[in-house]
Amino acid sequence: MPHILKQIPPTNSIKSQQFNWRARRVWQVVFSFIVIMALILFLVFSLLLQGALGDIACEQLPTQMCSFSIASSGKRCLLEYYMTQGGSMEYQCKTSPVVADIMHEWIETDDCIRACGVDRNSIGISSDSLLQPHFTMKLCSSECYDYCPNIVDLYFNLATAEGVYLPSMCEAQRTNMHRAMMEIQSSGHTSGPVSAVAAAPVAEAPLAGIAAGPVAEP
Repeated sequence: MPHILKQIPPTNSIKSQQFNWRARRVWQVVFSFIVIMALILFLVFSLLLQGALGDIACEQLPTQMCSFSIASSGKRCLLEYYMTQGGSMEYQCKTSPVVADIMHEWIETDDCIRACGVDRNSIGISSDSLLQPHFTMKLCSSECYDYCPNIVDLYFNLATAEGVYLPSMCEAQRTNMHRAMMEIQSSGHTSGPVSAVAAAPVAEAPLAGIAAGPVAEP
């Protein structure tokens, strides 16, 4: 019976195959480690970037975006002006003591600015606008009252500080414009524009007003 001779692979070939297998394993481990580290760094960088972009400070906002904005602290921004040494008027965005309860980190949209009839260039925080029939008509409109909670909350608090409940005023405005104006005037309205320094009493009154009555649901 003929003998079958088995061909034994050379020793060098076996060692080469083992080396290649180990090299592939090492490369797979290294590659996986690099991918995991890259994902971790990406997530960390994204969180840091999101935090940096989400941090709103009134003093860092351009003046054309100041009014009706809310800082990350929850305090409302207000536009002020001052006279320079050269006699020119300069505007600056400041943090007011007035706290917005319903939202933080907010730049009001152009749609709500138009719908509510407010002005981004308005100075200070004032309830004087509530005496203007055209403004109250815009404020109480469905486009503003139902979809612009930031502006509605601000004027809800300002109206409360004057002894007026905004939902009732808007209901009266919808049925009788004259009655709405008489309601405000009979409350003894005397306030005018307030600066960041003089606004402290206004900041306390709206908060008390919220506690005294239900908050309007925009």
